Amino acid sequence: MDTLLERFLRYVSFHTRSDETNPACPSSEGQLVFARVLKEEMEALGLTRVTLDEHGYLTACLPGNQPEAPAIGLIAHMDTADYEAEQVVPQLIENYQGGDICLGKGDEVLAIRDYRFLKNYLGQDLITTDGTTLLGADDKAGIAEILTAIDHLQAHPEIPRGDIWVGFTPDEEIGRGANLFPLDRFPAKWAYTVDGGELGELEYENFNAASATIRFVGNNVHPGTAKGSMINSQTLAARFHAATPAEQTPECTEGYEGFFHLAQMSGTVEESTLHYIIRDFDDQQFAARKAELENRVAALQAEYPKARIELTLTDSYRNMRSQIEPHMHIVELARAAMEAADVVPKIKPIRGGTDGARLSFMGLPCPNLFTGGHNFHGKHEFIPLQSMEKAVATLVELVRLTAAWRA
Repeated sequence: MDTLLERFLRYVSFHTRSDETNPACPSSEGQLVFARVLKEEMEALGLTRVTLDEHGYLTACLPGNQPEAPAIGLIAHMDTADYEAEQVVPQLIENYQGGDICLGKGDEVLAIRDYRFLKNYLGQDLITTDGTTLLGADDKAGIAEILTAIDHLQAHPEIPRGDIWVGFTPDEEIGRGANLFPLDRFPAKWAYTVDGGELGELEYENFNAASATIRFVGNNVHPGTAKGSMINSQTLAARFHAATPAEQTPECTEGYEGFFHLAQMSGTVEESTLHYIIRDFDDQQFAARKAELENRVAALQAEYPKARIELTLTDSYRNMRSQIEPHMHIVELARAAMEAADVVPKIKPIRGGTDGARLSFMGLPCPNLFTGGHNFHGKHEFIPLQSMEKAVATLVELVRLTAAWRA
């Protein structure tokens, strides 16, 4: 385990923030820079068929020692979310003794009053940010854990295993991680994304997801002579958003509850835009949410016939549960692996998305495993080193148990 921390700290130094405005794949050059370094490391670890393509998808194989064992995949993503991610300066808080954690030299604090679960990590070693960037544990912790497990398996050939396929993807944070995934060179029977949160998370359900962009076009007239002719697009946008049920937003929902989330807005008198993401676990409720937006747009357009209101709906990914349930042995293997590693499994739905959802619908069933991190996508992100070590132990046990599994 002495290389796990070293790996992780080295990985977070790479600036790999993806860029939703760039249609190229990968969407940022830093992801390719990081992928090239990982490729060299994987070759040094003795992996075979190490391939990095022009789109930034990196795959490799650790050959098995049990010919009858199924081949499985371990997958993580290289990009980080839409938050400051350049010049990440991690802090290692050794033997945490409770209370607030000062981040860097400024006033930013990881406050126990805001994150009461910090008390669960007394005596552990916490890796935090310096309060100016995210950390990047999502998902560089997953990459570090996978390669540390591979390193351990190489050093212990007595552990039975089938072929282990490793895949690192670009642009997961902007919903494109599986778009060009090279299944033709990834012959796993099933796989696991190592992209979850706190210790013990095991997930095979996720949101159905869509995005909605609503464009309001009004008419700008000098306000001194505007009566009867001005149509303020910002007023229309504000009215539209005010009709969103307040209890159906991210800050008011949990568990299996879906939501509308206003992710971005811009506007002038002449033209305004609202961008929403729509999430729901249930297929029928998901369809109803999209229909609700269509109906509200039509009603507002009818009320203001001289304005122009346009709705663009785009589906993103679907709930992978339907694709996993016919193969529940892969969830049970993961549960058993956690228990063998002295981890309490926490089977729960993902209130988000994952490459595994898209890959499951592409024919590669792919539940999601914990990395150990908390507060992803922001300056309060942190991860306990001991949770990362448990993730490595879980992956090793998963490989061992899978080698003994037969249909």
